[in-house]
Amino acid sequence: MLEPFPAEPFRLLADDGSPIGPAGGMVAATQLRDWWRAMLLVREFDRKLVTLLRQGRTTFYAQASGMEATQIGIAKGIRPGHDWVWGYYRDHGLALGLGVPLGEVVAQMLGADSDPNKGRQMPHHPGSRDLRFVSSSSSIASQVPPATGTAMAQKYLGLDEITVCTFGEGATSEGDWHAGVNMAAVKGAPCLFVCENNQWAISTAVGRQTRSESIHLKAKAYGIPGYYVDGNDVLAVQYAVQTLADQIRQGSGPVLLECLTYRVGSHSNADADAEKTYRDRDEVQRWTARDPILRLERHLAHLGLEITAPERAAEVARIHAEIDRATEQAEASGQPDWSSMFDDVYGDIPAHLRQQSDDLRAELRDTGR
Repeated sequence: MLEPFPAEPFRLLADDGSPIGPAGGMVAATQLRDWWRAMLLVREFDRKLVTLLRQGRTTFYAQASGMEATQIGIAKGIRPGHDWVWGYYRDHGLALGLGVPLGEVVAQMLGADSDPNKGRQMPHHPGSRDLRFVSSSSSIASQVPPATGTAMAQKYLGLDEITVCTFGEGATSEGDWHAGVNMAAVKGAPCLFVCENNQWAISTAVGRQTRSESIHLKAKAYGIPGYYVDGNDVLAVQYAVQTLADQIRQGSGPVLLECLTYRVGSHSNADADAEKTYRDRDEVQRWTARDPILRLERHLAHLGLEITAPERAAEVARIHAEIDRATEQAEASGQPDWSSMFDDVYGDIPAHLRQQSDDLRAELRDTGR
């Protein structure tokens, strides 16, 4: 039973994949396999994009390895294209889980002409208008106040929608986070705040940036319920998100959900040697042993649906081939034309921007560029 402010995170699967309570019959086998494929895609996407980064074909990447159950669980617990999602910069797994096309995500990473943003957003900040997945910002917690605003608008308009706002635990130490959550609470906005607590805000451990015993307890300060789940248990995350989303749709007001997980890889390419500089190798190995993908595979085996080594290898090869094709197509589209910088801001470009465009075009023509 999902209860507010628990002492321990809610779980439906033990580390060995065995069900806790009724978990074994909660999700159809076909769905579980789909979730496994989605989680494996996030894991292999990390590996392929880190390679592209090292080859100089993109300039920034933030890994989500170890967090796959949290991100896919969130994606499978809401209504893609119906609910609004304000994610954070590590949420490419959430984007893919919601259905943002792989080709669009890769093109955005590479800043290619086929990128819907036309290269005007830094790498690793995908978005989708069709799926209401808002392109993220690298400014920590800056998505929280506008997410609250979106939820307030939904309530004002009487819509059957909610807003989902995700962030890392480090964001809860930012003023924007407190302002946004407080306003949502005061206004009773239909917002599901989800903390993807991976325990490291770059090189700062969670225990060094808050005195709270856990993040979900912070909800008490704003008079809203806080929930706590095992973020490496995809069944628990999906169940919690779907349950809370349904409650919010019925008018319960905002909720804070903490998903306890772990960032196995580095924060980004800015700290490639995390284990040598700020965290203990044994800690990483302890959490690696709690691999969320392996836990789901063990659960499938418990249900008599074992994923064999050849089947897993074939799926990994298929994912790599798909990413390679997406990369080739993105690079083949070329780089965005400079003129695109004037698009998508105004319906009718004002005179001063038309003049700037004309001046730049003339300068490029005169200099032969």
